[in-house]
Amino acid sequence: MLTETDLTVPGGHTLHVYDTGADSGTLTVFWHHGTPNIGPPPEPLFAASERLGLRWIGFDRPGYGGSSALPGRDVASAASCVASIADALGIERFAVVGHSGGGPHALACAALLPERVLAAVSVAGLAPYSAPGLDWFAGMNAAGEASLRAALAGLEAKEAYEASDPPFDPEMFTAADYAALNGSWAWLNSVVGPAQAAGPGGLIADDLAYVSPWGFEPSRITCPVLLLHGEQDRVVPSSHSRWLAGQIPSVELWLRPDDGHLSVLNCGEAVLDWLRGHTKY
Repeated sequence: MLTETDLTVPGGHTLHVYDTGADSGTLTVFWHHGTPNIGPPPEPLFAASERLGLRWIGFDRPGYGGSSALPGRDVASAASCVASIADALGIERFAVVGHSGGGPHALACAALLPERVLAAVSVAGLAPYSAPGLDWFAGMNAAGEASLRAALAGLEAKEAYEASDPPFDPEMFTAADYAALNGSWAWLNSVVGPAQAAGPGGLIADDLAYVSPWGFEPSRITCPVLLLHGEQDRVVPSSHSRWLAGQIPSVELWLRPDDGHLSVLNCGEAVLDWLRGHTKY
């Protein structure tokens, strides 16, 4: 059963937390959601999680859902959020998994909480904007590029861009993505809708963080890391995970030639098997 609580963390802001419960598994996994989403952990993976003995904890990033805004937050701030939640729940060590924009936030935890994070997974995740040798926008859909270029111009430009009500670009997803969204991963509709209904604050904060210094170097990560990416991804091109794979010492890169940004989540059960095999706890 998924429970929801509000947690006041150091600094006085609130994090809205989701938890499948201490009796649901022997390994805790923190879920880092994409943009724009709220933070419930991935329900399509609950059956596999029960088989593997995993407890899921998710949270709305600051500015989303029930979590108060944290002006100027960077990607690294996710580590302090997770540490505060883990401390409050009495959890010493854990794994982290992120999809899309959640990928960098999961990697932040791995880099900045090395004594606590057992393993990390980034699925279809971004590389740092400053990544040397990476053409960051190459292969990205036009609407996504426009949104992130607005973030590069600063807060006012990004707010103006979102206020213009930019249209949805159906070309951002592949046929396989739409099949996943209408089938095995229809759950995503339940986390995107509430995030969008609450306004663009969380999305704006996320996009500003992605194109600003992250606050850590991926090369600092010492735990086992899995990078999973679809090579047809038009939202975050697979070149991002290829670049990250060249930076992180203990890494595996799984590339799926026929998958896009969402359909790659169909590999979720295999990801959890990998995670269980790389965590000794």
